Amino acid sequence: MPRTAPPPDETPHVPRWSRRKEARRGELIDAALDLFVERGFAATRADDVAARAGVSKGTMYLYFTNKEDLFKAVVREAIVPSIHEAADLIEHFAGTTPELLRLIMFAWWDKIGNSRAAGIVKLIMAEANNFPELARFYYEEVIEPGTNLFHSMLSRGVKRGEFRPIDVTMTTEALMAPMVMLIMWRHSIGPCAQKPMPDPALYIDHVVDLALRGLQITPPEVRRP
Repeated sequence: MPRTAPPPDETPHVPRWSRRKEARRGELIDAALDLFVERGFAATRADDVAARAGVSKGTMYLYFTNKEDLFKAVVREAIVPSIHEAADLIEHFAGTTPELLRLIMFAWWDKIGNSRAAGIVKLIMAEANNFPELARFYYEEVIEPGTNLFHSMLSRGVKRGEFRPIDVTMTTEALMAPMVMLIMWRHSIGPCAQKPMPDPALYIDHVVDLALRGLQITPPEVRRP
């Protein structure tokens, strides 16, 4: 009588093209993220994304209209959810705003700055002029919501009397700038510089310490280790 199924060691390999649609879409997004970070947007070809994902170019177009559509999917999968998580945290946080500020700054690094998606920041800065539609999309999906959540956090501190009266808009920009600089340093000059790259945890700790000493009515006496 013929066997109905091969034993475990004889189970045939399942090719990538036969996997579930959801898995193929995720593999395409992962491959595109790697290539966008490695090569930039202009130099990344649809053929290369499909090859790295282990599917045909035609299969890729079943999920994404074009390369621009694929880039938007990468941003929405790799970056946008972390912004939504941070906004939810700010809305429901029960502690003090100085504690919240430190938490958000370190969470931002853990979720975005120290992830593969951090290279997208460099990509946008380098290629925004050549692809204004993508830059506009990134602004609407990432920069504007990220700015708004910092703005709401600082406004919370002022309203609760934990921060002195400040220009919240200008302070938001001042807080975000060193974080962007940390990403740009790590993905551009940093690996080639003669001096070592700053340790991210120490760098962020110093940024938070400086910010709180300028924001709080009574500056903190002791910085968190």
